[in-house]
Amino acid sequence: MSGSSPFSSPRRTGPAGPLSGIRVLDLSAYIAGPYGCSLLADQGADVIKVEPPGGDNLRQYPSTLAGENRAFLGVNRSKQGVVLDLKQDGERAVLLDLADQADVLVHNFRPGVPERLGIDHAALSARNPRLIYCAVTGYGEEGPLRAKAGYDQVLQAMTGMCVLQGPPGTPEITYGSPVDYYAAALVAAGVASALYERERSGVGQYVGVSLLRSALTMQSARLIRAEGEDPGISRDMRSGGITGLHPTAVGHLYLSANTPHFWRALCERTGLADLLEDSRFDTVKGRAAHADEIIPRLRAALMERTAAEWEASLGDAVPCSVARSIDDMFDDAQVAAEAMLSDIPHPVLGSYRGVARAIKFGRTPGPDPFKAPLLDEDSDRLRGPGKAEP
Repeated sequence: MSGSSPFSSPRRTGPAGPLSGIRVLDLSAYIAGPYGCSLLADQGADVIKVEPPGGDNLRQYPSTLAGENRAFLGVNRSKQGVVLDLKQDGERAVLLDLADQADVLVHNFRPGVPERLGIDHAALSARNPRLIYCAVTGYGEEGPLRAKAGYDQVLQAMTGMCVLQGPPGTPEITYGSPVDYYAAALVAAGVASALYERERSGVGQYVGVSLLRSALTMQSARLIRAEGEDPGISRDMRSGGITGLHPTAVGHLYLSANTPHFWRALCERTGLADLLEDSRFDTVKGRAAHADEIIPRLRAALMERTAAEWEASLGDAVPCSVARSIDDMFDDAQVAAEAMLSDIPHPVLGSYRGVARAIKFGRTPGPDPFKAPLLDEDSDRLRGPGKAEP
């Protein structure tokens, strides 16, 4: 396809990526679909974000930024933006023109909505047989919950994540939207695989990603039931109280000491070498069974120094980290060395610092990130001649 397409953003700079030249329509909202499209943009794809009147609901979420939304910026980098009311015939015609030129379309409408709008897979693939059509749903395409809206924390609660996250009898949510972000990774992976297959067949296909599949796939190591096994058996994979967060004189320290080598190093460097002489503590299971004896002594030792001092002292001998804030990552030496963050110009904020790209490619590193779109920012370009706003 030629570079004169409206998909080619004037804000795109930098080297080519493995998906440069691929054109993506992002009709999705919130996190899973939009961030999946941002991961494609990181790899060079040209992405147009199509929002309804009023914009993506994520724009309205709480934010301490003046005039912008932190979550929207982080989830929608490197996209152009246009507002289309798909309930209006003229507006839908604009979308259909763009879909005819696209390689990929991603949405997170509930099942049935695309059919009512005339933008379902059958309708669009009839117009553009090479189109990769990715639908992100809450619960999948079939079954009694197919039409129900899905949300990250609802799926956490449904699929056992909350019960296993908290102490016995006290379910807890894992904040940070892990189900959404894992689903975003599945969107990017599924679309890339479908694009690869299209190179051989010449034909696009439907790609389905659901939050339910995401939540269950994340728990593949737990979601095993042997023939005849008690359904109520424990599926807690945690290795006992040694591995985990511990208080220190200042701050908290995460320790992982599951292997014999790390367990020995931890005991020796914390002045608890006598624990090595007790055969009850020789294995991970043994240490977990006797955590009530080990943990008080370990924590007493850790209270002699700060978390930062212990991190430096333990070094490579014991896997560990100070429990840091997200703000610490902006000035972290390792993050800087890996060029994970970039300063991105923005007309309202001046600039902001955010994630640059998630994957490193040696020969085709991918273009520079640019800001998430202002609401309807690229309307004049993307609507095309004679397609003025209603």
